[in-house]
Amino acid sequence: MKKNLYQLIIGRLDGERIRNESYRAEMLDLVGKGIGGFILFGGRMEEIIAFVDEVQALSGNTLFIAADVERGVGQQIKGAKSFPCQMAVAAAIDMGKPRDRRILEKSLQALADEAKYVGINMPLIPVLDVNQDPDNPIICTRAFSDDPHEVARFGRLYVKILEKSGLISCGKHFPGHGDTPTDSHMLLPVISKSRQNLLKVDIMPFREAIEEGVSSIMIGHLLIPSVDDRPASLSKELITNLLRKELCFDGLILTDALNMQALNNMENVPAQCIKAGADVLLHPAAPDITVQELMNGLASGEITEKDIGEALMRIKAAKRRFQRCSVKNIGYQQHMKFSSELTDMSISIVKNTPGVLPLEQFDDVGVVFAGDHELFRTSPLNDCFRDVSEAEKTIELEKNSRVFAIFTNVAAWKGSSGITDEEKKRIKYLIRKASRSIVISFGSPYVLRHFPEADILIAAYEATELAQKAVIKCLNGTMDMRGRLPVGL
Repeated sequence: MKKNLYQLIIGRLDGERIRNESYRAEMLDLVGKGIGGFILFGGRMEEIIAFVDEVQALSGNTLFIAADVERGVGQQIKGAKSFPCQMAVAAAIDMGKPRDRRILEKSLQALADEAKYVGINMPLIPVLDVNQDPDNPIICTRAFSDDPHEVARFGRLYVKILEKSGLISCGKHFPGHGDTPTDSHMLLPVISKSRQNLLKVDIMPFREAIEEGVSSIMIGHLLIPSVDDRPASLSKELITNLLRKELCFDGLILTDALNMQALNNMENVPAQCIKAGADVLLHPAAPDITVQELMNGLASGEITEKDIGEALMRIKAAKRRFQRCSVKNIGYQQHMKFSSELTDMSISIVKNTPGVLPLEQFDDVGVVFAGDHELFRTSPLNDCFRDVSEAEKTIELEKNSRVFAIFTNVAAWKGSSGITDEEKKRIKYLIRKASRSIVISFGSPYVLRHFPEADILIAAYEATELAQKAVIKCLNGTMDMRGRLPVGL
């Protein structure tokens, strides 16, 4: 029975640690015990390929190799390519235009090929959350849009390409993590909306993904009082009654990571998740302890062998459809071109005062950086403009044009996807002092809503070097801003 219980678990695999013999031995021991798979974080490509091949051969029972690759395999693995975030993709691509659709299809196929090449068979995408809260700290630019129809349209294409490639796509985070200002890594979000509204907006993209054939769905650690007084990941009402029976989903159901703090005050979490109808326990802090908790749940009658058997049946069914990797050569240069093209297409002008752009001369323009220092420390904007962040109040700079480059990112445990009130006040003051002001958000587009007095507002969605170089081309007039803002400000 213990081996069967290990099959319900996808544990953490730190790619950077697999050169450490004791860590390798720990991971191989879990494989020997029958663990269902691993969720991969970091590592070097060739080392990951070799280790995944090793554990798959040792397993004798195909392992799930999952990974958060919303921005491409390069988000996790050194040597692979990165792609724009989902919101940037939605800004770049008009799904009604065949050429745009082809560009996205090629990019998604590139992502799928890279995943298969390194041994990832369960890319944890797409994000199907509808980002309705501008202060959402953990979804934000990971979502396609605040429009459920747009989210559904993009989500279906992601599912179609991934499933056709022999991969297990994963829609997340059911029943929808987009309408909350709380990060479930830190606290349990409470979503105060009616069941009817939840079905109409948040759940609609999941319904569409199920119709498209999504193989797995991840349950978020979310509390929706109108549906149940238990968090979604522990809720039989949401998992079994709503997702399984009402939405007719017969695929694999994963919990969100069990090392998150949203469920800290709950007891017997692994057993409760299985009892509610989940099949896979993702990323528990300690797989061995999790198995013991499941054994305790069986002994107490909280869960039954029938519960375990049904989960195992779906796990085996999912693993039977895996295709061995047939990708021998990866066109990384071509993939880089896809990524660059998508980024160029995503840059969106939110406010445009005539006569300000293009900037004929960069020499007289100062740049003021704000937000996350680590994201702009080596910014290519420094090569174009004078950094006036330190000397921003000097008289000789007050009447010149200024570029305000605001860098933010979405990250677990951070608690915010925006900037502080103090920085908002500082930027507003400097906008008043400047003769012309251009505010660019490299990250959350929602920060732009705080600066309506600026002459120009630009959304770039990400802090990547590609995004910054794309914006520079837009500022000097060598490239148009073609992106469509996917959310309302």
